[in-house]
Order: sequence, then structure tokens, then C-alpha cells
Amino acid sequence: MSTLTKKILWLTVFGIAMGYLEAAVVVYLRAIYYPEGFSFPLKAMKDYKIIVELVRELSTILMLLAVAMLAGRKGWERFAHFVFIFGVWDIVYYIALKLTLDWPSTIFDWDILFLIPLPWIGPVIAPVLISILFIISGICISWLINRGYEFKTTGLSYILVLVGVALILYSFMHDTGATLHQQPPRPYRYGLFIPGFILLIGAFVHSVKRTMARE
Repeated sequence: MSTLTKKILWLTVFGIAMGYLEAAVVVYLRAIYYPEGFSFPLKAMKDYKIIVELVRELSTILMLLAVAMLAGRKGWERFAHFVFIFGVWDIVYYIALKLTLDWPSTIFDWDILFLIPLPWIGPVIAPVLISILFIISGICISWLINRGYEFKTTGLSYILVLVGVALILYSFMHDTGATLHQQPPRPYRYGLFIPGFILLIGAFVHSVKRTMARE
């Protein structure tokens, strides 16, 4: 077994463990706030629990980042490890919720995705698609670096990523009525998410082509 394979294996183990741990916390939260089953409109967390939840989410990201920093030697290798773990963690999270709560019933069910800086909401299919892209790109970048390539990006790559991320984040956070004022969510803006997701794919493919075109 190669060094890269072993590293990917242990990163996967960590991502799976983190995904289950995240799901376990959400099981407890839903038992407290949604004893009859999770649904919109959201129920407000008005006391100290919201601070605890915000810090917990930030801590989760820092844990993923710390492992990626330890596992990688260079910037892009660490980035690849981070997005790979993130993707595994997020997908395992939904698998664990399905096994424990039989939720979501479909991949189009709505979820609270994140809370910083504003609550993010959207159908489960959106973060799952992003996580799949993260896993694929993380493995691909790690493989290229392991083969001796220097991962290359261009100004175009960064522009595509910035615009893509902006569209996706806006699709998650624009409905402040649902996220901040306990109103039913408006229809999800797939018209923002799909172009944003395509731009992220385009940025990744463009960078891979540039990387593999070395002399």
C-alpha cells in the first residue's frame, strides 16, 4: 500500500468519525427542539445555546483544518486533504442521520447547513453535490502532487471560484425571513446554485489541465 493510499485511508477514517459525531450532536439537538420531527419554520435558539452551537461549528472546521495541516506538507496538498475530509464528513453526516432518524426522506428535504455568519439553509442535495466535488478534487490534487506535479492555478481559476462561491453562498443565505424570523422558506434558488456549482467544476478542471500541461 502506497504512502498516499495510507494517508487517504486514515483521512477517510477521520472524516467518517467526525461525520458520525456531528450527526450524534444533531440527533440530540433535534430531540430538544424538534421532538416531533425536524421541519421548517425553524425554532429560534435564544439563550446561551446558540453561542455554544456557533462555537461548536467553528471548532469542527478547525479540527478538520488541523488534521489537514498535519497530514500535508505544502499548501495545495493541505488544501486537498481539507476538502477531502470535509466531503467525507458531510456525506457521512447525512448517512448517519438517515440511519438514526430516517431523515432526510429525500435528498430534496431542507436542512440547516451552517450558522456562520448567518444561518445557511437549502436542500440536502446541494451540500452533498459540493461534498462529492470536494472528495474528487481532493483525491485528484493529492494524486497529482504525489506524482511530482506542481498544482497550478490561474487568475481565471480564482475568478471562477470567487463567483461560484458567491452564487452558492447567496443561494443558502439570502432568505433571511426563513433563517432569522422563523418564516417558511421560499423556493430554493437552484438558478443560483447550479451556475455556481458549474463554475467550481470549471475552475477545478481548468487548474488540472494547466497542471498536467507542464513541459
